[in-house]
Amino acid sequence: MRNPPSDAKLTGLFLDMLAAEQGAGPNTLDAYRRDLTDFSEFLGRIGHSFADAETQTLRDYLADLDSRGFKSTSVARRLSAMRHLYRFLLNERIRAEDPAAILSGPKRGRGLPKVLSIADVDRMLTRAKELSEAEDASPSKRLRSLRLYCLLEVLYATGLRVSELVALPRSAAKRDARMIVVRGKGNKERLVPLNEASRQAMADYLAATEAAKTEKKKDSLAASKWLFPSFGESGHLTRQHFARDLKELAVASGLQARLVSPHVLRHAFASHLLHNGADLRIVQTLLGHTDISTTQIYTHVVEERLKSLVRDLHPLAEK
Repeated sequence: MRNPPSDAKLTGLFLDMLAAEQGAGPNTLDAYRRDLTDFSEFLGRIGHSFADAETQTLRDYLADLDSRGFKSTSVARRLSAMRHLYRFLLNERIRAEDPAAILSGPKRGRGLPKVLSIADVDRMLTRAKELSEAEDASPSKRLRSLRLYCLLEVLYATGLRVSELVALPRSAAKRDARMIVVRGKGNKERLVPLNEASRQAMADYLAATEAAKTEKKKDSLAASKWLFPSFGESGHLTRQHFARDLKELAVASGLQARLVSPHVLRHAFASHLLHNGADLRIVQTLLGHTDISTTQIYTHVVEERLKSLVRDLHPLAEK
């Protein structure tokens, strides 16, 4: 190709493909954009581009990442971005070969997810409920406390991704709703059941928004299509805002803030289900995992439970 498109142009085309064909969300697209921009800048410094880089050049970039102190997980993610990019360029006939095809990534162990105990989650739920029922709280503070309690109840009841949780529509809080429809990764929909506690928390929070005293609050909260509205560009609460509120609640519950995040609560949901005997395939469906191997990270919970059963119940086990 005599005049190949610029790296910026190719990145744009690649991201458009991810959005259109794979339903990639804004966060995924931003991550690919950052990774490929860094790769392009490296190539530019040595006089190359996406269109003419060879396998050794890609190896040099991975070595450069290592020299800059990138963790193996970050290097592996950059390599994955390059592999996806070059498969796209090959399919579009912009490249005649795939220079990333034979690259091997850094070896990395798959760490177990951080998991809160059932007692830890119960402490957070109890504290959140106490804050939501505080009689001396101002209307606005009580509304924020009800929102946090609702978010926590729904997250632990469903195991939603935080991006799915904060973007729930107002219709999810219907009083008679036993299931909610969640639009997840790849724009795929799945049904997720609600328990009584989460339904009640949503009903209480929704009633509070509708009972907001001033018309200004009514217009901005009760009239929104989102269950957790915000004044921001997205129109709903951001992931970052919820994560900050959750860490503050963790501290108020006597837990370390660094151990608590929305994703850790999602892990707790899955691990606690498996610990109590849930089928791995059912947990996979609830979490919205396409591949069961992603869900199998939680099987350490099942393994520990089986070990304890054999130790405690086997007739020849040592007492």
